Amino acid sequence: MMYSDILVPTDGSTSVEQVLEHTIDIAEGRDVTVHALYVVDDRAFLTIDDEMEGEFLEKLKAEGEEAVSKVRRTLEQEGIEVSTAILRGSPPEIIVSYVEDAGIDLVTMGTQAGEYEKNILGSTSQKVVRLSPVPVLTVDVSGSKPQSSR
Repeated sequence: MMYSDILVPTDGSTSVEQVLEHTIDIAEGRDVTVHALYVVDDRAFLTIDDEMEGEFLEKLKAEGEEAVSKVRRTLEQEGIEVSTAILRGSPPEIIVSYVEDAGIDLVTMGTQAGEYEKNILGSTSQKVVRLSPVPVLTVDVSGSKPQSSR
């Protein structure tokens, strides 16, 4: 299977580092573009006053910029081409529509095994696995703690 476009959805947490290890393994030595995607979750706006929304959106976009920049830096150090995007909506739906629109061949994302009901990351990855038209590699990041340096 030739993967030329791989999507890594990120929420900005450090668990993305574990996902990137697998993504790098797949992408290394191949002509691959990795797409880092941060979704500003519309559910975050349900409890926000209208006058606070603009400020809150800016804060979330800034978090998104930091999240995709972190992914970009890690992958570019490995010589991997990176494309970044920050979109707003329901994370599973945005991820799946991005897969379709950008011609993605593979999604690599974190999941927290056994915590689907309590965990947004878990429920998002579960929905993406169900809805994605392409393979999804899920990496269990539930035991996510800082990795020791090699």
